[in-house]
Amino acid sequence: MQMTEKAMVNDTLAGINGELVRFGEMIPQTENKELKQTLKQFRNACEASQEQLFQLAREKSYYVPASMATTEEVQHVKSLFANSAL
Repeated sequence: MQMTEKAMVNDTLAGINGELVRFGEMIPQTENKELKQTLKQFRNACEASQEQLFQLAREKSYYVPASMATTEEVQHVKSLFANSAL
C-alpha cells in the first residue's frame, strides 16, 4: 500500500503533536535548569515544525479548521475559568 502525501502530512502532524504533549509534561518536572532549557529549545523547534506543516496542510486542504468561535462562546469559556478555583 502506498501512502499519500495527505496521509504522511497528517501522520507527521499527529506525531509532532504527541511530542509537544510530552515536552509539556517533562519540562515542569525537571529540576535541572540546563536540561529544562534544552527541553524548551527542543519544544520550540518542534512547535516551529508543527506550524510549518500545519500551514502546508491548510494550503493543500488536507486540514480544514473548525469555524471560529463566536464572541458569546469565547465569553462563556472565559467565564467558566474566571469562576473556577484554579
